[in-house]
Amino acid sequence: MSDAALGDLPEWDLSDLYDGSRDSRIEADLSGLSDGARAFGKDFEGRLDTLGGAELAAAIRRYEALHDGIGRVASYAQLLFSADRTDPDNARFHQDAQDRLTGIAVHLVFFPLEIARIPDETMERLLGDDGVARYRPWIEETRAFRPHQLSNEAETMLHELSPVGARSWTRLFDQTVAGLRFEVGGETLTETQALDLLSSADGTRRRSAARELARVFKANEPLFALIANTLARSKAIEDGWRRFARPISSRNLANRVEDEVVDSLIAAVRDAFPRLSHRYYRMKARRFGVDRLDWWDRNAPPPDGDDRDIPWNEARAIVLDAYGAFAPEMAGIAETFFEKNWIDAPAREGKAGGAFSHPTVPSAHPFILLNYQGKARDVMTLAHELGHGVHQVLAAGQGALLAETPLTLAETASVFGEQLTFRRMLDGESDPARRIAILTGKVEDMLNTVVRQIAFCDFERRIHDARGEGELTPDEIGDIWMAVQAESLGDAIALDDDYRTFWCYIPHFVHTPFYVYAYAFGDCLVNALYAHYREAGEGFQRRFLDMLGAGGGKRHRELLAPFGLDASDPAFWSRGLGVIEGFIDELEAAGG
Repeated sequence: MSDAALGDLPEWDLSDLYDGSRDSRIEADLSGLSDGARAFGKDFEGRLDTLGGAELAAAIRRYEALHDGIGRVASYAQLLFSADRTDPDNARFHQDAQDRLTGIAVHLVFFPLEIARIPDETMERLLGDDGVARYRPWIEETRAFRPHQLSNEAETMLHELSPVGARSWTRLFDQTVAGLRFEVGGETLTETQALDLLSSADGTRRRSAARELARVFKANEPLFALIANTLARSKAIEDGWRRFARPISSRNLANRVEDEVVDSLIAAVRDAFPRLSHRYYRMKARRFGVDRLDWWDRNAPPPDGDDRDIPWNEARAIVLDAYGAFAPEMAGIAETFFEKNWIDAPAREGKAGGAFSHPTVPSAHPFILLNYQGKARDVMTLAHELGHGVHQVLAAGQGALLAETPLTLAETASVFGEQLTFRRMLDGESDPARRIAILTGKVEDMLNTVVRQIAFCDFERRIHDARGEGELTPDEIGDIWMAVQAESLGDAIALDDDYRTFWCYIPHFVHTPFYVYAYAFGDCLVNALYAHYREAGEGFQRRFLDMLGAGGGKRHRELLAPFGLDASDPAFWSRGLGVIEGFIDELEAAGG
């Protein structure tokens, strides 16, 4: 669909943060933050255990204000860079900002470390002060890392090295991916545009895009393998110093979820592969009249489906109507993103691929990045990112230290928003073929969210384990990738050597190791929540919005308790996976 046919796609207005990288307010803020951080360190380093409750509360509030100020500049630099990663001015500003902010934050490194070292009996006494008690969740989370923290000097050194350590490899990855170009059908495409063709209704276009993606990935494979090896080794060294039992353990602790809960999720999804992905792709192959689907046809639309493109204004109406039918407050917050230009929607050269909702800082508001191209999946992506945005707005009232939600719960509102939008579209459609197309899209999205993300997690685990034995060649990484994909997709998907390099482009492996299982966690959690919503009647919406407003102030057990759900119960995952299985049953019964 042409850009003109999509309608007027919004571009975000970042002026609520700053008016360009040369805005004088940036330098003023950086100078103020530098002075404030130095003064903070001078006032409190080495003496937290001597403070009374009111003094500690005042110190935490000062730390929180500095945290918010640092986050404002960092967020702006990241958003500017994401809008065009090929612009050298953006790249330089992004790196310079990181360097300056790292130098400022070095004066704050001691604070959470010393909070963690305060003796338990002393901390309990301090928590008797109302000002300190307000930050109990942050304090408890900070103290949970006590067994894994290093000396102040070692932590400071790691912090100072971060811009030229793992973060520099992440930047190299981002700029490399942003600069890749793909020649398909006489057009020069970005990675986002080329990947989008894998869901085209035109089988020839799908195949051509797949072969070109594979060619370009193969040409860059040595660099991507070097990045993967370096980051895996870097993580192993730091994990060793911090005494983490497994590569995934640090992510689980940051997510405030127990290792055994994540292990239970992964095992449940892996056990369900035959009932979910293997079964579905066999059914899809039959629908296409073949025994096995080529891998580039995995996300192909149904051969008899309605591949109608959806203009931007229609997508906006679909999502806002779905949100409004559930809770007017949720729709009202979502509408603000459109009205105030908090969304950047067009696909452009140099722009970051995929989509995200960046929370920035509680004193500002989130911004959403999309690459909208008019497909039904793009509407679902809009619903997903708006869910994040609503969640972030509601949680902002908790403040800079308590607003951030752990990854395991960060997908709750986003996936719920997708579910609301899907139900709205399905319930409003009377045409049988169109209903099958909508249901097919939802099943495939859920398989990509649950099965594919757990397969990604398994790939990461195997890569990190194998890297412990020595550097991995590109072929060895490709072998691991192909083994994991074959296990998760089943024998109805035909994989060839061109698919061996498709691990290269996935940013989560580079940006946030082991992030990916959070998608499956969120999808299963939302399936269980949505089932409860259909049964619960009045009161669910308020409890749901209250859960979002809690931000990072509660653990998953506390947040799910009002709904009668418990993620540590193995039946919890079975219930969530059963929803996907039920949709596949429905498709099969409808001849899909």
